[in-house]
Amino acid sequence: MAFKVALIGYGYWGPKLARNIQNSNNFEINHIIDKSKKNLEIAKRSFPLSKFSTNFKDIDKDKIDLVVISTPTKTHYQLTKYFLKYSNVLVEKPLALKLKDVKNLEFLSKKSKYKLFVDYPFIFSGSINYIKKILKNKKYGKLIEIESFREQAPIRTDADVVWDLGVHDISILRYLLNLNPNKVRSIKYNTIKTTQKDTAYINLEYKNDLKVFIKNSWISPIKIRIMKFKFEKGIIICDENEPIYKLKVFTKKEKSSLVYKLELPEIDLSEPLFNLINYVGKSIQDNNNSIFKNNFNIDVTKVLEKIYNDKISWYI
Repeated sequence: MAFKVALIGYGYWGPKLARNIQNSNNFEINHIIDKSKKNLEIAKRSFPLSKFSTNFKDIDKDKIDLVVISTPTKTHYQLTKYFLKYSNVLVEKPLALKLKDVKNLEFLSKKSKYKLFVDYPFIFSGSINYIKKILKNKKYGKLIEIESFREQAPIRTDADVVWDLGVHDISILRYLLNLNPNKVRSIKYNTIKTTQKDTAYINLEYKNDLKVFIKNSWISPIKIRIMKFKFEKGIIICDENEPIYKLKVFTKKEKSSLVYKLELPEIDLSEPLFNLINYVGKSIQDNNNSIFKNNFNIDVTKVLEKIYNDKISWYI
């Protein structure tokens, strides 16, 4: 039996969520909510059997198994708080803009019988999970450094680039390392006149001298989603924009040489968002939420809040 879904928000990200929910055998979309009647007319073409409304309170709470929230960031907390009393909830990242709000939502989820999921799609990508296996088996020795470049996205007014793009990097790092950084430093600034900071450089330091460098920017002529993992015995480059060879592994031919051998490992090429939706369905079915336990959302938000509150800030 398919779980019944109410989707709130059918703007930029909502249709992508709807497509992956529709393609999953675990769910069927019963309600679609959006304040824009134009967006609802678009949704009706793909989901003619669903119910449509501009008011989220029109959702029949007794007949819904999962509420999916894809609305402006500033609305996430109140909507999630409202629906956790009645249903499992999947929220577009970030979960909320304040650590205290995230802690409260986690408390409400534990208090109720309903599960709370956050849409961090990249932790469900084949490339990131391949790297997680490498970290576990230590095939290339100690991890020394990580670099990440995440550029180009729609400019937002309700959150800055760190909450929008940096949340991907921080959730990936928390998933791979199962650690929080010891040190957090950042520079954030505007390259154009936007209400939110559009560019950020972030430096993180973890135990065992692991150093992480991150660049996030909305302002770029091309879309960049690249992470570089430097190990003692090799370098792995992950490019999520590549259609097939998302991972390139470079190992030294000789210990002191700068000549590398290239390997192209086979990985799962399923869409990360589709994998996330399937994970949510299985978690509800099995009454288990293994990835988001142990304060995952709290830890991610804690680091994001530290970056956001770092006072080193430039304007151009």
